[in-house]
Amino acid sequence: MRCDKKHMLLYAVTDRTWVGEQTLYKQVEEALRGGVTCVQLREKELGDAAFLQEAKELCALCRRHGVPFIVNDNVEIAIACGADGIHLGQEDMAANEARRRVGDAMILGVSVHTVEEARQAVRDGADYLGLGAVFPTSTKGDADQMPHDTLRAICDAVDVPIVAIGGINRDNLLQLSGSGVDGVALVSAIFSAEDIQETCRELRALAEKMVGL
Repeated sequence: MRCDKKHMLLYAVTDRTWVGEQTLYKQVEEALRGGVTCVQLREKELGDAAFLQEAKELCALCRRHGVPFIVNDNVEIAIACGADGIHLGQEDMAANEARRRVGDAMILGVSVHTVEEARQAVRDGADYLGLGAVFPTSTKGDADQMPHDTLRAICDAVDVPIVAIGGINRDNLLQLSGSGVDGVALVSAIFSAEDIQETCRELRALAEKMVGL
């Protein structure tokens, strides 16, 4: 499965912080039923065996829904579970090395913060870019907010799909209209919701309005 901009529309990034009565699997299932178009598994605390088992289960779930499944950071887990893609930050494995490791068939996403980082990522084989944080966020305390002028400049500089991330919720999502992004990636706006499925339906409608669908 290669990357299409339609996959960026409503991109869910998992966060174990919000696991309560529902398991992470159940939360992701509800998000898929609500219309998310991509799922990224982000795990920073699990050991490799538990991470791999979870990745295999979520990969199978996403496949049943026809939605790309992306693993954050861990190339070995992405390969082992048969994920559709891998997402890397600037401090993770170099994009060109990741591309060499995963081959041409796997989706490669890279987080960037400047026009030059964006162009370099595309040269190194990135299929899509993540830009942020576009609004203040508590999910990643070290994330600097990206000026919207920079967001637009990056969108103008490259021709791969782009997803915005960082502090996005139903109240500010439409502020990204006209920026050039193809969709939004959300963490707490999805996984902290009491009714994840209904929340995703609302967010999907807003994202479609944002991109002009």
